[in-house]
Amino acid sequence: MTLQIFPIHGIPEITDDVDLGVLIAEACKAGPQGLKTGDVLVVTQKIVSKAEGAMVAIDPTNPLSHKPLVERESVRILRRRGELIISETKHGFVCANAGIDLSNVARGQAALLPDDSDRSARKIRDRIKGTSDIEVAIIISDTFGRPWRRGLTDVAIGCAGISAVVDLRGSTDSLGRELMVTEVCVADEISAAADLVCGKADGVPVAIVRGINPSWLREGSVREEVIRDPSEDLFR
Repeated sequence: MTLQIFPIHGIPEITDDVDLGVLIAEACKAGPQGLKTGDVLVVTQKIVSKAEGAMVAIDPTNPLSHKPLVERESVRILRRRGELIISETKHGFVCANAGIDLSNVARGQAALLPDDSDRSARKIRDRIKGTSDIEVAIIISDTFGRPWRRGLTDVAIGCAGISAVVDLRGSTDSLGRELMVTEVCVADEISAAADLVCGKADGVPVAIVRGINPSWLREGSVREEVIRDPSEDLFR
């Protein structure tokens, strides 16, 4: 399998009165790579939150003014260290500061996570299909840290038209041994790959990933496939 990843330029500052699906489709088609059926579009959480109006005013003179929002958006606080809070959100994500972000937003504003990122992904996919007659998959990505590992990476917080997890149990490895526990979170892997061309400070909020295995292109859900049930979690 050969993958191609294209950064999508030309997407303007997003406000809550834009049709995000149409805007993304037009920007993709305007680039030299075009837009093709079977493409996977990775869309960063920030522009989805902006388009959905998930923005909250905070005091621009107080660097801690977003902390009450963190408490409000958390269903469980796991750890506190100084100004950092690790919490669980209503979506089931365990992340820093309930996913509330102050980067790449106007001063005095904080971006919340979308209310339902799977639904947001479906809406973008359906708008692209309805206006362009092109079948694509959508992954909404966000930047998370990981326990016991340094550094950040992008992961999927919502998807549509693609499996979030590919179950390889029952298949065999290269030596013919049956795989017993292997489930691959391809939505996270694709998100991280797309971030390599988007960057954190380059103003590129969308990437096309082309060449994905067609068998992965089906209805998918991060909430249903990726979020581990507490009864299966060894750390809670």
